[in-house]
Amino acid sequence: MMRQLPLVLTLLALTTACTEEVGLIDEDSNFGGRGGGRNSALDPVMDIVDLTPPPANPLRNAYFGDLHVHTEYSFDAYNFGTTATPYDAYRFAQGASIEHPGGYQIQIATPLDFYAVTDHAMFLGLALEAGDTTTPFSQYPVSQNLHNLNADDNKGVWSLLSRITNFASFIPDVLAGILAGEISEEMATGVTRRAWADIINAAEQYNDPGHFTTFVAYEYTSSTDDVGNLHRNVIFRGSDKLPAVPFSRLNSQNPEGLWDWMDTLRAQGIESLAIPHNSNGSNGQMFKLVDWAGNPMDDAYADQRMRNEPIVEITQIKGTSDTHPLLSPNDEWADFEIYNLRVGTSLPSQPQGSYVREALRHGLMLESQGVTNPYQFGVVAASDTHVAGTSDDEKTFFSKAGLMDAFPDRRGSVPVDLAYGLIAKFLAPDTLTEVDGKNYTYGGGFESWSASGVTGVWAEENTRDALYDAFRRKETFATSGPRMRARFFAGTDYAEDIMNGESMIEKAYAGGVPMGSDLVTGGQVPSFIAWASADPRGTALQRLQIVKGWEKNGETYEAVYDVACSDGLLPDPDTHRCPDNGAKVNLADCSITEGVGATELKALWQDPDYDSDSRAFYYLRALENPTCRWSTWDALRTGVEPRPDLHTTLQERVWSSPIWVR
Repeated sequence: MMRQLPLVLTLLALTTACTEEVGLIDEDSNFGGRGGGRNSALDPVMDIVDLTPPPANPLRNAYFGDLHVHTEYSFDAYNFGTTATPYDAYRFAQGASIEHPGGYQIQIATPLDFYAVTDHAMFLGLALEAGDTTTPFSQYPVSQNLHNLNADDNKGVWSLLSRITNFASFIPDVLAGILAGEISEEMATGVTRRAWADIINAAEQYNDPGHFTTFVAYEYTSSTDDVGNLHRNVIFRGSDKLPAVPFSRLNSQNPEGLWDWMDTLRAQGIESLAIPHNSNGSNGQMFKLVDWAGNPMDDAYADQRMRNEPIVEITQIKGTSDTHPLLSPNDEWADFEIYNLRVGTSLPSQPQGSYVREALRHGLMLESQGVTNPYQFGVVAASDTHVAGTSDDEKTFFSKAGLMDAFPDRRGSVPVDLAYGLIAKFLAPDTLTEVDGKNYTYGGGFESWSASGVTGVWAEENTRDALYDAFRRKETFATSGPRMRARFFAGTDYAEDIMNGESMIEKAYAGGVPMGSDLVTGGQVPSFIAWASADPRGTALQRLQIVKGWEKNGETYEAVYDVACSDGLLPDPDTHRCPDNGAKVNLADCSITEGVGATELKALWQDPDYDSDSRAFYYLRALENPTCRWSTWDALRTGVEPRPDLHTTLQERVWSSPIWVR
């Protein structure tokens, strides 16, 4: 197995160690063999490389990763110029630089602990095969437009039009050709088999238990007939036994078919889970209250859904799915990186049925009707990068769609130049939008995309088994990019001084339940331990919040409570809001107020409105001080004013998985 960054760091550390410190070599030892003496003038290097995994922590460590990554094997990624491989993706996650389709190097500031390549299962690897003119599949007429698509001389701005055309036509044309008998289904399936085998091989090669974890995974890309997004990432626990070909939309458009397949594999000893994502772009389809056929949900449906989908993506590049201002009008922070379009279209997405918090509320409502809760899930975050590398930092954001949004003018954060604007107005006017007399690129809502996100996991050690177990028990949290940490517990007999001692976490586990769990109170008022820490390389925290949803008499409600404030401030007992801590952003250079905010915030909190007769869920949300949004950074570096219809700043945040109180 390859140990890229961990090996390098270990070797660097050991260059400062002397032989005596190693303690294994006698300085008088003779290495001349039986005859004595040495055959070389150089002393042997006696540094010892110790790759022993760190010991497991029963109180669990925070590990950060990305479970949604695309490489050249995904049709759309290859079409958008990506030639990075799964091997490149795993190198990137560990800190190596790789080349972006735009011709520049990309590198993550803080290496990740785990990573999963999740290329699209539908016609996996086929676009790459079509572009390579030496392959049999490239000889089909349907492949003609992809020949040498990503040659160095075919990556200019004028190639974008053909890439847009390919994006819309290639998959439907291939499917039509197979159904008509004009394209060999066996050949197409063979390409998928080889690509899938290579993805598995890359995951196996880079998995390094205790140091860096990979998961064998892929993306299932279903949608409804109205193009409501129903995509899922399927994550396999292990690799000893795997399907030869992943289940795709070609097998069933109905996600319930995916669950049936997963259940069938589970009976054969192949364990997996699916992670829905971009519910915000589902047009109300991801979290509706009926099954695929339109029938009311029942216990069997709910059990199968939760067995296969214990966690969901709450944020990623294509927007945040926590909640929407129309669904949470009393949440001042609901308008965070909202992407209002159905995925891959310019059509609006209906908020109702599309957001996580509302789904959690609907789950409580179904419980009150005697139905098992199908929406009792934890939360994770991801990038959904299509260039193999996570773009999680506002300052260095390189977006996700390769050549399509590789530069500020292409992603709509700065105006296009005059010459391009004039030509585009005549040749492709639909690709431009005018704001305050300036022309900006319009293409898929790139300007509304986010530098996001990262999954946090509380696990005993950095291994597939330990991380996967954490996914299953939903002891996960999600950040909008920074490496903030969050812990959240609930219990009925926590001592008043539990927050002050070094044994807080040990006592929290012993006396209650962590995020992702149920708490049965027996009528007692629960106490919540809420804790968040700032990214050591990021911005200070401003406030710590608990979001509550509850059901009463068949109706559901929600509220947001600030439970800890920075700078010695206290929440208002009536409004439950922290006062403004005075943190500001200077838009001239994106500098921020120094000396304001907290490195950590914590609280032992009881719900002032607790009702033992109501079902409820609670989750933690912590907000940083304001900082510049990526679009403002683009404008600053380009020397223009920030686009006036976009937010200039944002407050990065972290969400915990909920705790359900009964």
